[in-house]
Amino acid sequence: MKRWVWLGLVGGLMACSEKKPPSQVEPQNCPGTTEESLPNTARAQALSSEDGLEDVLITFRPRVSASAKANTEAFATDVSRAGGQVRRRFPNLNLVSARLTPEAREALAQNPDVVSVRPNRKVHAFGMPRIPTNLFLRGTPNTAGSVGEYTPGVKMVQATEVWDANNDGALDPGSPSGTGIKVCVIDSGWDDRHPELKAAVIGGMDFVDREDDLKPTDPPGDGPLDRELKGGAYVYGGGHGTHTAGTIAAQLGAGGKVRPGQEPNGVAGVAPTVSLLIARVLDVTGSGNTDDVIAAVEWCQKQGANIASLSLGSSTKDDDEELAFNAALQGGMLSFAATGNSGADKVAFPAAYASVVAVGAVDFNGAWASFSQFGPQVSLVGPGVEVLSSTIVGASPFSEVSTGQSHFDSNPLEYSAINTYTGRLVDCGLGDSITSCGEGATCEGFVAYVDRGGGILFEDKARNAIHAGAKAVIIGNNDADTGEGNFTLNAPSPIWVPTTSISLANSPAMKALAGQQVTVDVSGTDYLVQTGTSMATPHVAGVAALLWSARRDLNASQIRQALESSAKDLGPTGRDSQYGYGLVQAVKAIQYANTQWPRQVP
Repeated sequence: MKRWVWLGLVGGLMACSEKKPPSQVEPQNCPGTTEESLPNTARAQALSSEDGLEDVLITFRPRVSASAKANTEAFATDVSRAGGQVRRRFPNLNLVSARLTPEAREALAQNPDVVSVRPNRKVHAFGMPRIPTNLFLRGTPNTAGSVGEYTPGVKMVQATEVWDANNDGALDPGSPSGTGIKVCVIDSGWDDRHPELKAAVIGGMDFVDREDDLKPTDPPGDGPLDRELKGGAYVYGGGHGTHTAGTIAAQLGAGGKVRPGQEPNGVAGVAPTVSLLIARVLDVTGSGNTDDVIAAVEWCQKQGANIASLSLGSSTKDDDEELAFNAALQGGMLSFAATGNSGADKVAFPAAYASVVAVGAVDFNGAWASFSQFGPQVSLVGPGVEVLSSTIVGASPFSEVSTGQSHFDSNPLEYSAINTYTGRLVDCGLGDSITSCGEGATCEGFVAYVDRGGGILFEDKARNAIHAGAKAVIIGNNDADTGEGNFTLNAPSPIWVPTTSISLANSPAMKALAGQQVTVDVSGTDYLVQTGTSMATPHVAGVAALLWSARRDLNASQIRQALESSAKDLGPTGRDSQYGYGLVQAVKAIQYANTQWPRQVP
């Protein structure tokens, strides 16, 4: 069955940006190829939310004679009377988030209790509740798998040396592997179908679409899931939260669907027996609001989380957000956040707050990643280049093109449909119109071969071939230096068919097969390679979980001290603005803690 997957956060793919020249009136499209507008997705809503309301955070002066809760409720009433729509209340911060008309904002400006009204700033992926949470019926984590699951990043931070010292693919009895430690992943949610995470996640909260605790009995689609139900169908995010969660907690021997030749057991996380809490604050486009982050931080702490991992941020500071992280640290929760991916000499927020551990990225050789934002706040670095981890089930495509015994290396275009089709190959030239495929086109179906170039977008090439009846499309690259290429159809569409690209070197042989039966297979796997400080952060948070599971008697400040003091120094000697204290090291952190704070013998 054909399906398309919205890989909204994957990014990093090239688009052909030339404009299509004006075309003549074309023949009638084949039945079933008319492109309807997409359902009312979160992205579409974001682009069309011109309702005259502004999302704001309002700080107010509390009345001395009342409790924090009473003060907040009283002020929320003032906001409502002024014409505002109250979203959330934060009694401990003397803060209310709301949506205001210009008139309501003007009225509140006259209120003597208002300290400030500022935008509810956006945060982006680098993703008050009832207490207590109803937890999932967590499964028992696997204790054995394969050493093939040990990714370069997991080995680089010495995780496997902690819980599999003899390197036999199984957890060493009694070794610290995260058991008893709760890590709260504040991100875009997770895919609850992924086998790597089912034993790890114990509870969650969706701060984007709902304000209820997630229960085991909830139907699919509820809870902090990285997908949204729109127009009767699920629109998936890019798996950002699933990827970061897998880096922390993917378990041994629990593999999903992998690419041919890859380790069948999938991957192992840094702390494979840790407990995960999932706080969804980013929508399927990777965007969220400041009040969502503040609410998530408070919720995580109330759930007893030891660690919070945030692969998201903003370029600007927010005072109340900083207070929330300060309070979390004082309450015993240690937070880790990504420095950002612009390469700028400025650390993003919340990573730049003193109460948060700022995490930058290095490659597997320990070299600083040029995209990793830097500054004096950088504390530690972790592997953040080409990191393999879990993603939305079936959302990481790979492709095969074959005819008889011949196979051609290929690469699926972003947003390609996931399906297999065998049909007669038709040379459609540059694909600049429906008539490009000539008499070989038929509405019964065929495989279209299209050359890259001609100033035509890939999506237009594919659309023209599909309107002519193509059930699969092969793009021939015209650049020898980029191999099969990394191209995109620019946006999801219900009409897309399996679409893949081949190299310039293979294009002549493919065109020579015109008229023969060719198979185009675009399949989806459950693992994805991604790059960014988003990927580095969960490596470091996972090491913190290992250390804390080895030394449950330590507090958050001691855990941070041990991680920083034992890090592998990279770059200039001592702490610097790119590497901070250096690359986090699990074995050395435990050794440091045992030396600095010897265990108390009863």
